Amino acid sequence: MNSVQKWILAITLLGSIFTSQLSLAADAPVPEHDKAVAILKDHQVREVVFAVRQVDGDGHWYANFSTWSDDPKRNLYHEGGRLVRLNVETGEAITLLHDEAGGVRDPQLDYDARKILFSYRKGGQAYYHLYEINIDGSGLRQITDGPFDDIEPTYLPDGDLVFCSSRCKRMVQCWFVRVATIHRCHADGGDIHELSCNLEQDNTPWLLPDGRILYQRWEYIDRSRVQFHHLWTMNPDGTSQMVYYGNMHPGTVMIDAKPIPGTANVVASFSPGHGAKEHEGIITVVDPSNGPDDQKMARSISGNTSFRDPYPMSAKGYLVAGQTSISVLDGNGGIYKLYDMPAEWTKSGWLHEPRPVQTRPRERIIPAMTDRSKATGTVTLDNVYIGRNMKGVEMGTIKKLLVLEALPKPVNFSGTQEPLSMGGTFTLERVLGTVPVDPDGSAHMVLPALRSLFFVALDENNLSVKRMQSFMTVQPGETLGCVGCHEERGKSPVAAAPRLAMQHPPDPITPIAGVPDIFDFPRDVQPILDHHCLACHGPLPTPKGGPNSGGVLLDGGRGPTYSISYVTLTQRAQFSDGRDAGGNRAPRTIGSSASPLLKKLAGGHHDVKASAAEQQMVRLWIETGAPYPGTYAALGSGMVPPVSNAAFGSVLERRCNECHAKEPRSGGPLNVETVFNLTDVDKSLILLMPLAPEAGGTGQFHKGRKSDAQAIIIFKDKSDPDYQALLAAIVASKAHLDKIKRFDMPGFMPNEHYLREMKNYGLLPAEFDPKKDSLDPYQLDRRYWQSLQHQPANP
Repeated sequence: MNSVQKWILAITLLGSIFTSQLSLAADAPVPEHDKAVAILKDHQVREVVFAVRQVDGDGHWYANFSTWSDDPKRNLYHEGGRLVRLNVETGEAITLLHDEAGGVRDPQLDYDARKILFSYRKGGQAYYHLYEINIDGSGLRQITDGPFDDIEPTYLPDGDLVFCSSRCKRMVQCWFVRVATIHRCHADGGDIHELSCNLEQDNTPWLLPDGRILYQRWEYIDRSRVQFHHLWTMNPDGTSQMVYYGNMHPGTVMIDAKPIPGTANVVASFSPGHGAKEHEGIITVVDPSNGPDDQKMARSISGNTSFRDPYPMSAKGYLVAGQTSISVLDGNGGIYKLYDMPAEWTKSGWLHEPRPVQTRPRERIIPAMTDRSKATGTVTLDNVYIGRNMKGVEMGTIKKLLVLEALPKPVNFSGTQEPLSMGGTFTLERVLGTVPVDPDGSAHMVLPALRSLFFVALDENNLSVKRMQSFMTVQPGETLGCVGCHEERGKSPVAAAPRLAMQHPPDPITPIAGVPDIFDFPRDVQPILDHHCLACHGPLPTPKGGPNSGGVLLDGGRGPTYSISYVTLTQRAQFSDGRDAGGNRAPRTIGSSASPLLKKLAGGHHDVKASAAEQQMVRLWIETGAPYPGTYAALGSGMVPPVSNAAFGSVLERRCNECHAKEPRSGGPLNVETVFNLTDVDKSLILLMPLAPEAGGTGQFHKGRKSDAQAIIIFKDKSDPDYQALLAAIVASKAHLDKIKRFDMPGFMPNEHYLREMKNYGLLPAEFDPKKDSLDPYQLDRRYWQSLQHQPANP
């Protein structure tokens, strides 16, 4: 082989080796980071902005600003915050703003990708406010101020801003934290005004291409407090608020929703159950084309892996946040990590809200349809009989709509309903009055603006046919039309003939004479029970019934938390008010039509026959959620702790539990709410029932013993040491209640936290001293609600 041949052979071998290596390289997996970078490059994304901040250990998705209601020293925000710009290709991360004692959250780039709008809490300050900064970190500018938290801002195409704010001055109905609802302002922070009057949280507003605001709305008007937090839309002036997706199906917090460019779909975090911390959930694409109720139109693109803060660049690329990282999803199940935060930054908390640095088109500008000089709006209902779950309601059945207002809470102290109700409503509801429904099912009405309103459809006897377990709002000067009662949003009016309601001017709300607008059980309902029921169901022994009157005691004496009668009516299901359950019940299954108490008072129980005025009082009490107190000042007050006295427990164990823990006819374990009478100790069932008649007792149990021929006597006389132990426990509980006082007791004073908030809201003078000064809690509540109502601006 000559030299030329050797050279050719060598070149051939080298080529073969090189080709082989190319083939191996082609088959080798591309690194995860490189795939993430490639997807971003395909979307012309070279940089990403994100925030870093500490999170609270509370665990609720909304508990990340302000302080705890009954411990103002417990902050729900924590020290450590950064705003960062990341170079996608090199991984270089430039800190634009760092505040070791502050907080940074919710960045959003303007349309030209030159400025960043975000929420910032400066170190040493208590509130998040809106700020803007240039993309290079220069030109920091504060936009909002005041003793409120302003969070989750976004730009509007006309130059204004929309955001969530605690300026609504209310607290979560079932937790210890403040509410933030949707507000709007100018770019300089001027003209701040509310768009939403939700009693609960609104979150993460974002613009759809058609100009509407897409957001998460949490609500529970007499339905589950932990199941309904879905996607809604409104116009940028607050008009046309309506469900977008999910509100008919309980469960899942649908949050951080944004439109997917190039499609008609949106992406959101579907945070499981009542929501995970910081909106963590399954990243889900929602196709709204089948309307808001079709669950099949939601598709996971992150598998079973949870992330936060999805940002769509197209249907093929999404930025998402992990606790300390950024990943890219390809829309088909591919997940590629882009970036891990430096270990030293984790002291500042979690990574949040990755946003691509890229220009984007302005959304359509929707002209304003409000007139803020007006105090009302107008609503046209096409046909009340059209809608979900209206089967069996015949035309002509519904004669009028009862208009109710759900009232915000100035403060709250638990995750349950007490003492507002016993397993039922969390909310006080105000009776505004009624509006007529025309024979064809249409209605045309004038409603107060910026209030949380809902309706009960009433028949010719003023009984509930269908109850709205959501709320609606009209903006000042708005004209709003709806098709029917919980209608499917994709449907349009079907009637060819003009609706009767549109042939006359809109009807004002007609107040209902002779009833309070906000009900209070001891004040408004107990007197009716006293008049008609106590002869048989009063304190033992009663003139007619004694212990055998069905075991029902309707005495208004105070138990440890409620009155005895309120507990009895609740436990025996004598009224139906929603009971914190699912929404959109079938016709006549909730409210006055489904409440046995009303039927008894109307003549269906022996010789009982309440007057029409009394029946109306009880009916409207039921329709407003059947509350126990008529004031939020009752929250966190007037409740006696469960008896923990060792002697009391020993007596129950030795002398009561043989029947009450084992004998089904005994009615089960003793309930101190009905067997303790803290108004008149001597009338306590736990003392009367086991005591011999000759000693002043009844000598038998009142539950399930009606057919027994022989009385069951536990105590022969009051000298029995165990009787004395029971008596001592009740006396001690009464002494405690007399000291702390309940809302319906003379000298009642709300707790310190309620008073603090009323001072913060400017409704009590700063120098108010509960030890020296007096107040009317009912009137103070009213001043609070009035302070939140829309005040018409000068035209």
